[in-house]
Amino acid sequence: MSDVAVSHAPDQSRFEAHLDGGLAGFAEYQLAEGLIVFTHTEVDPAFEGRGVGSALARGALDAVRAGEEPLGPRKVIATCPFIKGWIDKHPDYADLLYGARER
Repeated sequence: MSDVAVSHAPDQSRFEAHLDGGLAGFAEYQLAEGLIVFTHTEVDPAFEGRGVGSALARGALDAVRAGEEPLGPRKVIATCPFIKGWIDKHPDYADLLYGARER
């Protein structure tokens, strides 16, 4: 089984997950002053059950935490149920949420 590769596609306002040479999924976002709003995450049904969604969430949130350009330092609003649920299951990422206290 191959590893999921997550990359940032800022021109499309999304993070992409690639597996076995194909686009396996993406997490779309919108940027606002000091915020990144994750609006939609989708995994191709052909790749479901292979950790694509989790890799996508972790990769995107790690990029936000690192302040990668063009993101810069931002807080997260997760209107996407998948990203919100993933953060709920991984409380070490809760500090990224808008309104969360700094560590």
